[in-house]
Amino acid sequence: MSSYFLKILVGCSLVTWVPRVLPFIVTKKLRFAPWLIKFLSYIPLCILTALVFQSMLEAQAHGFPKLKTLEAIASVPTLAVAIKTKDLMKTVVVGVVTMAILRLIMA
Repeated sequence: MSSYFLKILVGCSLVTWVPRVLPFIVTKKLRFAPWLIKFLSYIPLCILTALVFQSMLEAQAHGFPKLKTLEAIASVPTLAVAIKTKDLMKTVVVGVVTMAILRLIMA
């Protein structure tokens, strides 16, 4: 392995790791106001919703976004499992397996 590759690997690792870990280290010692904690509790839900809709909608040059049919169908059992179990691992597995089955059927 060349030293250049190793430097790139370490640099990429740091650039990925630092923004994800540093906020936890810094905020662990701080006390936030209750209103700020309540506001921040909504952020993961907003991000998750944006990611889900981004994967289900396809941008069009003109007009409204187009709904991706397979992704929309796969979201139904995935959402049902998420609501019923509240278990992220089961939800992800159901989503991946459902998409795989739909792609096999539709191919």
